[in-house]
Amino acid sequence: MKSSLVILYHREPYDEVVENGQVRYLPKKSPNGIVPTLKSFFADDNNQGTWIAWKQVSPEQKNQFNKNVVVEDDGNYRVSRIPLTAEQVRDFYHVTSKEAFWPILHSFPYHFTSESSNWDNFVKINRLFAEAACEEAADDALIWVHDYNLWLAPQFIREKKPDARIAFFHHTPFPSVDIFNILPWREAIVDSLLCCDVVGFHIPRYSENFVNVARSLRPIDIVEKTKVTGHITPVGIALAEPEATTKLKYKNQIVKVDAFPVGTSPQNILDVLRTPEAEAKVAEIKETLQGRKLIIAAGRVDYVKGNKEKLEAFERLLERRPELHGKVNFIMTCVQAATGMQVYQEAQREIEYLVGKINGRFAKFDWIPIRLSTQPIPLLDLFCYYRAADICWTTPLRDGLNLVAKEYIVAHEGKDGVLVLSEFVGAATELPQAILTNPYSIKLMDEAIDQALDMSPEEQQEKMAKMYETVTKYDVKYWSDRLLNYFAKMTREFVDDKEPALN
Repeated sequence: MKSSLVILYHREPYDEVVENGQVRYLPKKSPNGIVPTLKSFFADDNNQGTWIAWKQVSPEQKNQFNKNVVVEDDGNYRVSRIPLTAEQVRDFYHVTSKEAFWPILHSFPYHFTSESSNWDNFVKINRLFAEAACEEAADDALIWVHDYNLWLAPQFIREKKPDARIAFFHHTPFPSVDIFNILPWREAIVDSLLCCDVVGFHIPRYSENFVNVARSLRPIDIVEKTKVTGHITPVGIALAEPEATTKLKYKNQIVKVDAFPVGTSPQNILDVLRTPEAEAKVAEIKETLQGRKLIIAAGRVDYVKGNKEKLEAFERLLERRPELHGKVNFIMTCVQAATGMQVYQEAQREIEYLVGKINGRFAKFDWIPIRLSTQPIPLLDLFCYYRAADICWTTPLRDGLNLVAKEYIVAHEGKDGVLVLSEFVGAATELPQAILTNPYSIKLMDEAIDQALDMSPEEQQEKMAKMYETVTKYDVKYWSDRLLNYFAKMTREFVDDKEPALN
């Protein structure tokens, strides 16, 4: 049976376990993140869906590879897997995606290198995804492609299925035209995205960057623009954008451009925190603190996450305010990257060096200022640390959205806590009540953490209540329902060359 909805995303939507020699495909244990959200689009029992992902296999496994699997008790969909060798995965994901695309997307051109990239392999794997999608899709299917790893898939799909409805969602930032156009493959990427019926982004700034890139490379006409309204801040912060292009024309085809940030899952978070196990864990954390204030920073080992800048700011805090010695703890979770990625190994060494240096300078017999974890923390424990933390310090140098900020707000239920947030993450446009700061500025970082530590309970409650209202209203269900409605009305649109453009 062909599928009415085909989702292309590089991650597999299940946990693969071996029990008594049998391989089982089970729903992922974590209720958070984008994977459960995307799976929710398959909830309609009347429609068959397919999820396309890659699976790393050995040469021996490839000869006996089971392409299609069904996840047990997990909705009306199957998974179509593309077998890739370890070398293909390395060149596709760890090298080309992370060494060439990632630094450009996050506006770090000095980390960019194309010399080690394997563009031919990237093209080949995108073609494999497109072929798998076309094989699974019904004639009237919606084919939904996700993220920069699959930039080229839309064009390959369009070539095979000229009448397909194709949507794309960009989960990372989309940089300004002068940064994006450093990519030597820029035309191929833009040509593919312009094959879509709709291209989606988290916030209007990213969608406008995409439109400007497209206009710099191809003869694009802007057909429709709208003012930014609702809960997205239109002016006054670094990523604000007062107007957003919603339709453009290229080769007589209308390409819709959408900008709306993904939400988190408030009910899932609160369900976890209201369990006896979580309540006991929160109490244990607070008892261990013995009245000390707790600052938490959660993320990955990555130069874009601003870990070095946070640690240096914390060291300056202890230098400037000796009265805080023994009265504040900083927990930093930095999940280490995959092995073999040199730039991330260097970032991890730098983090570990700084933590050791700071603890060496300031630690006392009964007080260690910083606790660092480079291993994944169980979701329950992480939510408990959010609940117990007085301050969430999330100041990436650049981030597409940043769900940590939203999860922290939910964990405090609008009652207390302080969020220190970088202006350069997408979520900042939704959360102007946070202490917004510029992580590139020593002075502003210092002022922000001082303000957070000194904020009165009354001000905490006022700010967090407003942010809690935002994140619980514009949650992940709101995002998915909005897109379901959008997709239900989505048709291919064409216009006559004579129709006037706005530009």
